[in-house]
Amino acid sequence: MIRTKKTAGDWKPCAVTGICDMTNRQRMNIVIVGHVDHGKSTVIGRLLADTGTLPQGKLEFVREMCRKNAKPFEYAFLLDALKDEQAQGITIDTARCFFKTRKRDYIIIDAPGHIEFLKNMITGAARAEAALLVIDAQEGIQENSKRHGHLVSMLGIKQVTVLVNKMDLVAYDKNVFGSRQSAYTDFLKQLNVVPVSFIPISAREGENITVLSGRMKWYKGHTLLEQLDEFEPEKILADKPFRFPVQDVYKFTQNNDDRRIIAGTVAAGSIKPGEEVVFLPSRKRAVIKTVEAFNEPPKLSAHAGDATGFTMATQVYVRPGELVVAATDPAPQVGSRFKANIFWMGRAPLIKNKVYKLKLAATRTTVRLVEITQTIDSSDLSIQEKKNQLDRHDVAECVLETAKPIVFDTAHDCETTGRFVIIDNYEIAGGGIILEASSVEGSILEEHIRQRENIWEKGLITSFRRSTKNGHQAKFIIFSGAVGVGKRAIAKKLEEELFAHYSNVYYLGIANIDRGLDADITGSRDNLEERIRRLGELARIMTDAGLIFITTIDNADDYDLEALKLLNEPNEIVVINVGENELSHFQVDLALPASVDPSRAVEQVIKMLKSKEVILEYYL
Repeated sequence: MIRTKKTAGDWKPCAVTGICDMTNRQRMNIVIVGHVDHGKSTVIGRLLADTGTLPQGKLEFVREMCRKNAKPFEYAFLLDALKDEQAQGITIDTARCFFKTRKRDYIIIDAPGHIEFLKNMITGAARAEAALLVIDAQEGIQENSKRHGHLVSMLGIKQVTVLVNKMDLVAYDKNVFGSRQSAYTDFLKQLNVVPVSFIPISAREGENITVLSGRMKWYKGHTLLEQLDEFEPEKILADKPFRFPVQDVYKFTQNNDDRRIIAGTVAAGSIKPGEEVVFLPSRKRAVIKTVEAFNEPPKLSAHAGDATGFTMATQVYVRPGELVVAATDPAPQVGSRFKANIFWMGRAPLIKNKVYKLKLAATRTTVRLVEITQTIDSSDLSIQEKKNQLDRHDVAECVLETAKPIVFDTAHDCETTGRFVIIDNYEIAGGGIILEASSVEGSILEEHIRQRENIWEKGLITSFRRSTKNGHQAKFIIFSGAVGVGKRAIAKKLEEELFAHYSNVYYLGIANIDRGLDADITGSRDNLEERIRRLGELARIMTDAGLIFITTIDNADDYDLEALKLLNEPNEIVVINVGENELSHFQVDLALPASVDPSRAVEQVIKMLKSKEVILEYYL
């Protein structure tokens, strides 16, 4: 039997199972928190009872049990009674309670700080769209009231209503309510939490739960049920800006098929042929030509959740890990530092200066912990400021930095591109949600270089004396380009030609870094960012020694070259691109076609070096 009741909240409950008998209904998750004995369980029990969501006869059964045991009836007892029936298949329990209004279905998550709840919230297994904070009108703000405020802030929940409960114990005094509202508002403001409303209630007496109270005529706001219906649901992924992480790029050659299909799964939004898109972080632009599917004809559009591929009207060279966005949609963030909330599950603690691996959508990169702003111990919700490490089951607001810029949204704007996991020793050790791009100036790399240069010990021979004797300036020459374009042959030929004319020159194969400087060092050989860093450090020494230092790098991107330029300071680099230029904003010093004759290419390189006065012409 389904019981219905009409009130000012205009609600209608559904069956005990919580299964909706209407189609296309909205559903919203609400988390409720509160200090012990402030009435959180009574609020939940009252909502279940007053919306007719309880199993038939359950309310009467609990009342009778209280009468037989000479105990006063409490609505909180309803949760204990339902817990006893979990084994019988009842869908309402103390962790998740279901009820419905005419507008939508609700799941009330009763989570006083349990580890599993926090893990689910941070890693994305569950998501509360709004929160109810319960405080006692008589006792006021307690320590757990503050902890729950921190919790809501860390979880990034923007819609918060504070329920000032037990107004019957303060004779429904308007001034008491105003005092609690003022004090808690000031506290939450420090956490950047702005409640959408404060509601004076008496859950035990049913005041301002489903109908406005006649005992608090001074209050003109929403009832609790009305406020729930006022909360705005998060946009579904299909309605959000287009986000497409590039997982791979396939090139076809059989039967004159020259398509390059950019493959992946649409994370949010939708797109159709003819729309212009931007690849980030490379910032390349193109127009969608076709939407492809496996063993199917081209489609008219692609939507959130679709595993698909795209061809472009013009050829673009992109790599896996880029994010495709619609040119007309709000752009995501691009940066290497961001503020995030992390739930740490690793056996070893999360510590500063250690290199971890971050996975966000299709992006795979290294990441370091820069700062821990504040930490919540998930077992007791105790709060610590400026902790030096994250221990297992800690929840913390942190600043993280990646080795190179990545593309992301805040979790509030788009959950699929705002959530990440952290890998430590090949295991998922933490999960997090991005709150915002960090405004902290100066990267870890820049700070490292600053410290390095401050203690750099120079000999008695100046750079000018070295260049005068050698007949050339010190220079780091990088040949970039795709695999197989002939850049190594040119680089080696350049070394031979310069050496023949008495230049102090050295060619380094990048593999020498892998099996030499990097051999057997914490598994870093598969870490491109670390390889680039070590190459830059070596170049700094080689150019300081007055050498012309030559190397080649396959598929270097703008950020690889920017890092090498920075690492080699105060000396300069020269970049020569061979083949198709896949760089978007880094300005190369010379561009050579693929498969060019090495001797002719070296002539052009030497001509360029003379023009830059790297080589003093009278020495050749």
